[in-house]
Amino acid sequence: MSTIDQDMKSIPDTMRAAFIEGNGPADAIEVGRLPVPTPGPTDLLVKMEASEVNHVDLFVRSGAYQTSTPFPFVIGRDLVGTVAAAGPGAAHVRIGDRVWCNSLGHDGRQGAFAEYSIVPVDRAYRLPEGVEPATAAVILHAAATAHVGLSREAGLRAGETIVVHHAGGAVGSAVVQMAAARGARVVATCAPRDEEWCAACGADATIDYERADFSDRVRATAPRGVDVWWDTSGRNDLRSTVPLLAMGGRVIAMSGLQGADPVVPIGDLYTKDASLRGFAISNASISDLADAAKAINRMLAAGRLPARVGATYHLADAARAHEDLQNGAVYGRILVLP
Repeated sequence: MSTIDQDMKSIPDTMRAAFIEGNGPADAIEVGRLPVPTPGPTDLLVKMEASEVNHVDLFVRSGAYQTSTPFPFVIGRDLVGTVAAAGPGAAHVRIGDRVWCNSLGHDGRQGAFAEYSIVPVDRAYRLPEGVEPATAAVILHAAATAHVGLSREAGLRAGETIVVHHAGGAVGSAVVQMAAARGARVVATCAPRDEEWCAACGADATIDYERADFSDRVRATAPRGVDVWWDTSGRNDLRSTVPLLAMGGRVIAMSGLQGADPVVPIGDLYTKDASLRGFAISNASISDLADAAKAINRMLAAGRLPARVGATYHLADAARAHEDLQNGAVYGRILVLP
């Protein structure tokens, strides 16, 4: 009997999962039993311990984000769990190891909202000792987005000034945390209720983004100009932002799928040697994700990636979790347990 057959012998034939039979609204999500998948030669079968919901999950489920979703399609992107079986090309991973992945539920890969999930071994990373699955699950997507944006796109260096606009959310908080860890000077713009949180994440200064004198406040805080401006709001008011940049400044733009088309002040970009950069974490390469995983694991192990969990759901509540995120009913991150 092969090793994979031995591994699978103790695993049930079916599992509970949250899935869709076609793209649609949150109530298209079904919870029922599906066959437990068998890992391929370079795959792991991972038993779920924790996951989360983020806005990309909503886009994939609804069909707004065009990606391969073989039906029935298990939803969910991020997974922390225990290795239950491994293909022969993944023999270096031991049964019982705790691992995580933040790139399921996309490009034909089935998702994380199931008792068992297939994880390609090159997308699986060991969870640091002593880190709880629930602690990690809620930061994986946001932290990887922050790392790829700061490293590959912004090239943020120690001593530079970064403004994280609308920093109170999941990605904004992670950008603040990771930028501070790099030794950058971090200015967080946020609502007053988020000032204490952003400071705890590592912001050197906070500015209320609703203030009438907002731009003047930024200038006073960064008199030599802003090296990196990361806007997580989706508004991307470049006419106000670009004049605040330092020479060679970089703007990281995020708009989801519904951001307004901004006016781009080409003259200011040109004369400042500035650049406007956008990216989607879903397009990140295996090497991008592996590099991000190293940084995430270092910060997880050091306790430097805390998150505010606004609500906890179980697989059976998957549709409600999606609906609550979409409607803004939860303030904080959404944790999902089996």
